[in-house]
Amino acid sequence: MQELTHYLDGAHVKGTSGRFANVMNPATGEIQAKAPLASAEEVAKAVEIAAAAQPAWAATNPQRRARVLMKFVDLLNRDMDKLAEALSREHGKTLPDAAGDVQRGLEVLEYCIGAPQMLTGEFTDRAGPGIDMYSMRQPLGVTAGITPFNFPAMIPMWMFAPAIACGNAFILKPSERDPSVPLMLAELAEEAGLPKGILQVVNGDKEAVDALLQHPVVQSIGFVGSTPIAEYIYAQGCAAGKRVQCFGGAKNHMIVMPDADMDQAADALIGAGYGAAGERCMAISVAVPVGDETADRLIEKLVPRIEKLKVGPYTSGKDVDYGPVVTSAAKENILRLVQSGVDQGAELVVDGRDFSLQGYEDGFFVGPHLFDKVTPDMDIYKQEIFGPVLSTVRAGSYEEALGLAMDHEYGNGTAIFTRDGDTARDFASRVNVGMVGINVPIPVPLAYHTFGGWKKSVFGDLNQHGPDAFKFYTRTKTITSRWPSGLKEGGEFHFKAMD
Repeated sequence: MQELTHYLDGAHVKGTSGRFANVMNPATGEIQAKAPLASAEEVAKAVEIAAAAQPAWAATNPQRRARVLMKFVDLLNRDMDKLAEALSREHGKTLPDAAGDVQRGLEVLEYCIGAPQMLTGEFTDRAGPGIDMYSMRQPLGVTAGITPFNFPAMIPMWMFAPAIACGNAFILKPSERDPSVPLMLAELAEEAGLPKGILQVVNGDKEAVDALLQHPVVQSIGFVGSTPIAEYIYAQGCAAGKRVQCFGGAKNHMIVMPDADMDQAADALIGAGYGAAGERCMAISVAVPVGDETADRLIEKLVPRIEKLKVGPYTSGKDVDYGPVVTSAAKENILRLVQSGVDQGAELVVDGRDFSLQGYEDGFFVGPHLFDKVTPDMDIYKQEIFGPVLSTVRAGSYEEALGLAMDHEYGNGTAIFTRDGDTARDFASRVNVGMVGINVPIPVPLAYHTFGGWKKSVFGDLNQHGPDAFKFYTRTKTITSRWPSGLKEGGEFHFKAMD
């Protein structure tokens, strides 16, 4: 039984709380390691170390900080296969999907290499008689992030890359379900030249989260996870005077218009609905064909594609389409919601409830499911299932389809498949969802744009990565300066206007 560690001040440190979380192998159902769950005292020690290390890092030239990130990118490419294998072993993703997890985080690091340009201030010459004004962006100090199990490489890098590029220290509290890759990332960052104490990893549960929220030295908190926890962290963090950004749940709709290329739409739904076993906040979980004829054609295209999906462990090769879900509890919740759909009258066109994989009967594998004739009052429509379940809601018109996406409490991502530019432009303009795809099923922005939803999918006013990240991880300071010349007589009691 492997005992994992925290990563503090450049070293692996055993937990001292006496509490541990089991790290499972989702393919076999076996416990493969245990992760320490930090006490408030252990979190406080990490904060103390970060606070001591951060001033020197903040004083380092931004270009030199960027060079560390450049080296970090090289090391990630060097160790890509090792990182992907460790990620797949604990999460269950296929190897290509795991490598993609690392790659999308790496791309944010590449963007953050441009930090010197992003941190430039503004200058006004002669704002008043002999007066100049200028602004500068300065780091917050000690920052922290709480990240989910479904992207154990990408989302930590989305947070800590801009944070450290801006001159902050960062404490990462990853998911206790798959913490090995975050620990490996901290090691690689220091191999790249990051000073000890600037990026630390503290494994833990609610006790560690609350300790970060309550610690007065921690200046900001980032979070990705479920909406109820996002609301909690946002409320607690703001009440403690911290800068907070929290990203919650999703229920992403894909509208399929009658003029859409139906093969293209079906292929898109297969990847977006069943990839990574549906454990993505940007997964398409609701297909909305417009018109019964469109719905019938779409279902006809989807069924054979779904029936050909290959489900298995990552060790079975790169042709596996998706692997197990992360825990037995996740599997039970998915099957419970599937049963609720049947009980509430939806038509289960593809039934994966009896799926079993020979040799992996104790693994957390869930077969693919396809529902038709789902209605908005059903639990499978209202709740985020986070599994390989696609629900089809038939809409009678474009306006009805648009209304479904707009009326749902979540507003993370959405997509429309159509050949008509006018319809696409109207949809993109009107829909109240943060990320929109036009003939693109998973519209995750690239690193130099920002990622973020609307409505109950987000709490806070700034998105992740892109330009917003540099705003979130810095404060603006404005300086008014005057250097008098010649002899001055008397005091001045007002700001003189320009002549």
